[in-house]
Amino acid sequence: MTAKRPTLADVAGRAGVSTAVVSYVLNDGPRPVSDALRAKVLAAADELNYRPDRLARALRRPRRWRQIGLLVPDLTMPLYAALVGRTEIEARARDHLTMIGNSGYDPEREREFATAFTDVGIDGLIVVGAVDPVETGAVCARARMPVVWVHNTRTPVDSPIVGADHVGAGALAARHLRETHGCRDIVFVGGFTAEDVRYGDRETVEQRHRGFAAVAGADAVVIHTDLSAEGAYRAVREHLRSRAEPPHGMVVGTNAQAAATVRAITDAGLDIPHRIRVVGFDTGPAQLFAQITLTSIQQPIDTITRLALDRLLTTAPEPTAAAPLPVTLHPGESCGCAPRTIDLP
Repeated sequence: MTAKRPTLADVAGRAGVSTAVVSYVLNDGPRPVSDALRAKVLAAADELNYRPDRLARALRRPRRWRQIGLLVPDLTMPLYAALVGRTEIEARARDHLTMIGNSGYDPEREREFATAFTDVGIDGLIVVGAVDPVETGAVCARARMPVVWVHNTRTPVDSPIVGADHVGAGALAARHLRETHGCRDIVFVGGFTAEDVRYGDRETVEQRHRGFAAVAGADAVVIHTDLSAEGAYRAVREHLRSRAEPPHGMVVGTNAQAAATVRAITDAGLDIPHRIRVVGFDTGPAQLFAQITLTSIQQPIDTITRLALDRLLTTAPEPTAAAPLPVTLHPGESCGCAPRTIDLP
């Protein structure tokens, strides 16, 4: 038999106070409580491993504004920033406010945020790029809280992931260079092995490389690096120094590394796109103002957020399988396509 979940009354009994006092402490009001009494209540709650009832809290909350949690690995990346912004807009249209956590690709922080989100009584959690989905999923399961996985996960999960077709994205990038621009010698820049990358989204880069290799060939050169822009700059610089002739094109696994690759190429005195053509992924709006606009493969952010919220907030049965969402190529100057114009209001 499973142990009975501790209640507010259990905490009150352990602390020797009324349930009202426990409520005042846990809800930070409405009446003040002395520091000594507060310490007794918190100690009792900790000893009993008490967690507030998420459903009861949700029922007490005004219907107009409910809450969801959104956990991302790196808010500084344009892709994740775009997912956060779009999720907030879409969730608000469904009468939900969004609480955001930034895990920094740290599995312990990911679990801590998931626990904190369950404690405050959110209606569900969206996890983008989960580092430890097994433990994070277990936290949500214990709290009977719905969870939806988005983009990718470090290890497999037992429910469909809402995300883009990263294998198809890598193939599209290589095919564009080969078929549209006639590039024969194409290399891939990125890190996707445990040796390359300790923390970071190596799964997505690996999938992109898999698609790239299906077009460019399994023996196509890979410039291995970690996932930092600095790492890409150094690796590309050394690769160019080691060759008598540069490659015709480069497909770069992440947005920041694509910018670093462009800089390494130009610092080597090579012209983009006439000597080397470059394609990246997931550029942000600021890229439009770069000296050389980057050709990139873009994920359908609006569709991803809408589907994730559909799964989180509806009672419809979860699909047993989910096809990866199609991506699109946004041409820029880095591959030799026509330059884009800047249209300002």
